[in-house]
Amino acid sequence: MYVIVGLGNPGKQYEQTHHNMGFITIDYLAEKLDVNVNKIKFKGLLGETNYKGEKVILLKPQTYMNLSGESVREIMQFYKIDIENLIVIYDDIDLDTGKIRIRAKGSAGTHNGMRNIVFQLQSDEFPRIRIGIRGGMADKMDLRDFVTGGFSKEEVPLLEDAVDRAAKAALCIVSDGIDKAMNRYNLRDKKPKKAESDEQKTD
Repeated sequence: MYVIVGLGNPGKQYEQTHHNMGFITIDYLAEKLDVNVNKIKFKGLLGETNYKGEKVILLKPQTYMNLSGESVREIMQFYKIDIENLIVIYDDIDLDTGKIRIRAKGSAGTHNGMRNIVFQLQSDEFPRIRIGIRGGMADKMDLRDFVTGGFSKEEVPLLEDAVDRAAKAALCIVSDGIDKAMNRYNLRDKKPKKAESDEQKTD
């Protein structure tokens, strides 16, 4: 059994905002898997389905971002789920808009929702998928205003593509494991051709 958690804030005013990339990805996954995420339990909204022989629970904590770990802890304890079978999807202000990064474990960084999950579980040994949101007005606005603000026209196609890749990466973790997902979806930035040819000249 796997739990895929998307982080965000409940309420209409937060639906299409940078800080809700986790919720947006869960909604996208729900549509892809034909499941409704509308059952109220564990301080969250959840939906249950099966994917390639594995039971999968999609969860959107409704505690507000800073207390997301309460919902995650309750569902993990109830189902006695192995920590490595928890997948958390969330926005990352330190990644450029549209980039995604998958890690098997690690610190929560500066993200308050992740910090609370690590605190509640007393562990950071679980996979996570980060969706980059750094771009546009990120450097020109107050951080709180930016992450709870809407998307610019330029950001929309980049974030739509990132959500699609994040959803596919989450399902890849379920079906093929974290290593396969990292190899497939942690794409390195390509070097400019000129830079590559310059390096070849010096070798």
